[in-house]
Amino acid sequence: MTEQQQTSSPSETIAVMGGGAMGTACAVILAGSGRHDVRLWVRNPTFANHIRETRENSRLLPGVRLPETIHVSADPRSVLQDASIVLVCIPTRGIRSAGELMADVLPPDALLVSAAKGIEVDTLIRPSEILQELLGNRPVVALGGPCHAEELARYQPTSVVAGCSDVSQAERVRDAFSGESFRVYSNPDLVGVELGGALKNVIAIASGICDGLSLGDNAKAALITRGLAEMIRFCRLMSVSPETLYGLAGIGDLIATCGSRHSRNRHVGELLGQGQSLEEIQQSMHAVAEGVFTARSVHSLAQRHQIEMPIAEEVCNVLFNGRSPSDATADLMRRPLRGE
Repeated sequence: MTEQQQTSSPSETIAVMGGGAMGTACAVILAGSGRHDVRLWVRNPTFANHIRETRENSRLLPGVRLPETIHVSADPRSVLQDASIVLVCIPTRGIRSAGELMADVLPPDALLVSAAKGIEVDTLIRPSEILQELLGNRPVVALGGPCHAEELARYQPTSVVAGCSDVSQAERVRDAFSGESFRVYSNPDLVGVELGGALKNVIAIASGICDGLSLGDNAKAALITRGLAEMIRFCRLMSVSPETLYGLAGIGDLIATCGSRHSRNRHVGELLGQGQSLEEIQQSMHAVAEGVFTARSVHSLAQRHQIEMPIAEEVCNVLFNGRSPSDATADLMRRPLRGE
């Protein structure tokens, strides 16, 4: 199945920064509409050549063919030249180094769109804030919601949300990115969209631990529900509307990430529950699980602002403090009784 081709000339020149699974999938879906000139930046020159020659990201999206119209390069200048929209599909911990490469060649009027779902560990700031710090105080649109690259790239129906305080920019991304199999909603709550995407990854690790320990459906359902309560509690103190978390950037992404076989964060938790160490898990994975790094950031912010987040705290304990998954589960079940 392919996206219906359009006969009109491209309406946007879109640079996709990042040759991982999500960057590749976004380039495929955007080029597949036939409406845009799409370029894909891949950091590693050897891998960029491989993708350009084979038209396939065989390491992360095997079997998905890139349209011939996508220009693939490791040279940020050739990818960013005259770009009207720049979609940053890079894990949060890599945005700063990529942004430094972009700084001198980014077109002054280009709209930045971030697909990252994390919080920077050292600074505790969001992806949009990193981009604005490096590239100037320009509007940034955040993409959030349930969007596994493996499904998006194969044109399976996917809906996400574009968040920006400048609603006109969110609507521009909505209109440019939407197609027959990719539906985008606009939302004025940039912070809520970003935090929803970051926080759900931490809860997804806990959900995976439930699977790894074979705790059953009751436990997993309760874990996800109480995880959402922690997300809402965290975001309320950050002046985020809870309504954002009731939408695609919150509940939608939480459902997909906590339950899908494609979820790297859930997979990390499952392996932890089965007894593997974090070091062993990271060595076995080709792609980054953002929730591992975000767990530390969220825990730091929760302590700073005195936000009660017991699930996130126990995830951090299992990841970094040597707590066994079974002991962490027992501690959660022994917490003082309270009203819901």
